[in-house]
Amino acid sequence: MRKYYYDLHLHSCLSPCGDDDNTPNNIAGMAMLNGLEIIALTDHNSCKNCPAFFTAAKRYGIIPIAGAELTTSEDIHVVCLFEELEAAMDFDSDLQQHRMLVPNRTDIFGNQLILNGEDELIGTEDYFLPNGTDISLEDVPQLVERYGGIAYPAHIDRQANGIVSVLGTFPETPYFGCYELNRAESISEYEEQFPILKEKTIIVSSDAHRLTDMREKENYFELEDEPYSSAFVRSNLFKKLKAL
Repeated sequence: MRKYYYDLHLHSCLSPCGDDDNTPNNIAGMAMLNGLEIIALTDHNSCKNCPAFFTAAKRYGIIPIAGAELTTSEDIHVVCLFEELEAAMDFDSDLQQHRMLVPNRTDIFGNQLILNGEDELIGTEDYFLPNGTDISLEDVPQLVERYGGIAYPAHIDRQANGIVSVLGTFPETPYFGCYELNRAESISEYEEQFPILKEKTIIVSSDAHRLTDMREKENYFELEDEPYSSAFVRSNLFKKLKAL
């Protein structure tokens, strides 16, 4: 067992609110400089930059996780993570059928850039990504589990699109074994207000849309890593997250 420092909520230049400088290679490189070892790419309602992200992460010795930040029909953000890149891309294909297709206004919201592993532009997403989907909060866990993934509410300590701010509580159903905080200082406050959280795994991540917002070497999981491979460590992380 050893400590693996992480940030499991990062946006690339595919998210319109993300900087164009947030390319897969820049994200992986910044993670290395910050002392992180496991990071997840979670663009709004899309996994399309995850293949490039996996290529870049290998270049920098980072363990990558493919994911997305799904917006439910209630306008709640949920982090969806997948152990296998192929499963994430299959989920992405499914997810696209549930989006509300409104043309993106790049002059207002920003670019939505799809890159390859060399940070070369290979496409753009024409429709605004952060819009709510027609997937309800109740249906998210089962949908993500269908692709071998795990889902949990994002940044519950924030007003915008947090499950607590939208619903006024942390519901017992649907069941989530994990939840995400943006600030570790919020843990005691939220556990006191919602005792159900004491039974769950806490994940503290940055929701970084700029390279400078990425977390440094702060939050970690203790994971088995012998015999070492990035796939083995990633598998053990998912076992830990799914344990509750």
